[in-house]
Amino acid sequence: MFDFFWNLFAFIILLGTLVTGHEYGHFWVARRCGVKVERFSVGFGKTLWRWFDKQGTEYVIALIPLGGYVKMLDERVDNVSAADKDKAFNNKSVYQRIAIIAAGPLANFIIAIFAFYLMFLIGVPSVKPIIGNVTANSIVAQVDIKQNSEIISINDNTTTTWQDVNMALVAAIGEKNIDFKVKLPQSQFTKNYVLNAQQWNFSPDKESAITSLGILPFRPKTYTELAFIAKDSPAQQSGLKAGDKLISLANLEINDNWQIFSDKIKQYADKSVSLTVLRAGKLINLTVKPASREINGKKVGYLGVSPKQDKYPQQYRIEQSYGVLGSFSHALDKTWQLVSLSFDMIGKLVTGHISINNLSGPIAIAQGAGSSANYGLVYFLGFLALISVNLGIVNLLPVPVLDGGHLLYYVIEMVTGKPVPEKIQEIGFKFGAIALLSLMSIAIYNDFLRL
Repeated sequence: MFDFFWNLFAFIILLGTLVTGHEYGHFWVARRCGVKVERFSVGFGKTLWRWFDKQGTEYVIALIPLGGYVKMLDERVDNVSAADKDKAFNNKSVYQRIAIIAAGPLANFIIAIFAFYLMFLIGVPSVKPIIGNVTANSIVAQVDIKQNSEIISINDNTTTTWQDVNMALVAAIGEKNIDFKVKLPQSQFTKNYVLNAQQWNFSPDKESAITSLGILPFRPKTYTELAFIAKDSPAQQSGLKAGDKLISLANLEINDNWQIFSDKIKQYADKSVSLTVLRAGKLINLTVKPASREINGKKVGYLGVSPKQDKYPQQYRIEQSYGVLGSFSHALDKTWQLVSLSFDMIGKLVTGHISINNLSGPIAIAQGAGSSANYGLVYFLGFLALISVNLGIVNLLPVPVLDGGHLLYYVIEMVTGKPVPEKIQEIGFKFGAIALLSLMSIAIYNDFLRL
């Protein structure tokens, strides 16, 4: 239950920030173009709070935090007095109307840049993309990339961290071949590999692009000896102690493999199970009852223990921190990468290289917001930037009812010298609404399937 409310809280903070920024973009440019703004609303439905400024604009925070709007004076919607006709949106030049509409998505890109700037200013602890192992018979195994090699570029995209690797691989979906450049272990020499990606089966809801190719990232060696027992945890209540060595769970031999224990314990959420440990040279039989928590929408068991583990090699660690000036250029570059990747993904969705089943909706966003917030501010800022870029791009799609649809009409007006007829606009808005609702329904349905 705590996870649900935490995800909801993080989602409201995230969406509230993005919606407010988007609508403020419209609002700010509209004011400077001399348009009278009647209402600035964050959210829909019942009004929770409102106030008016000196220019008569009503500011509203509404109950349903799934969007917002800026209501401008417009003769096509309201009766406008003769004194206010010059303040109506529809009476502004086509260039001013384009500027007002484009300002919303532009504000989302600015938010992303600012979020990345703060992220790089604070510093992002990361690790180099060192290959720990390769899955047998996988795509990567076919080219014999050596263990402990460092991935330094994919398809000419520099890969400093595992996140860079993941983004580069997602961008490579649909390609026949993927070019890998790695630095060989204990060496400054590099080597190029070409992966045959024609048999690459990647399901984003089941695994990462990295593991789907057969790459297992380097991890420090983990032991089956317990190093830490959380206070008041199910482990402590069951009698487990630091120093206990795990031998078997539900009569399954653990064989000095922490991953076997970790995977198995998740299956016993709120269920009692037998556990055998070695303590001071003696075998001890215990009954433990893992508690439950939600991870990516699934109920899993946990005990509240941490294993003994080797330290992560210092030479594999990096911190992405670039100072006051350097952080800005890196924020611009990161935002541009996301913009390019997002447009690329939309194209691959249209061509069928990416399944429509991969669309995600508000539930997935809420889970992502909660998970990133759990890891800390810098990770939440990164997730906020990602969603902000996507929100900006989606709004630029030439679909009536979205900002991009309005821009399309205004560009046609700019070229032809006359506005698109109202009847055609209305028909377009109806089809656009149907298309948008259909996509949203599919995204939400996909979210529920992943629960």
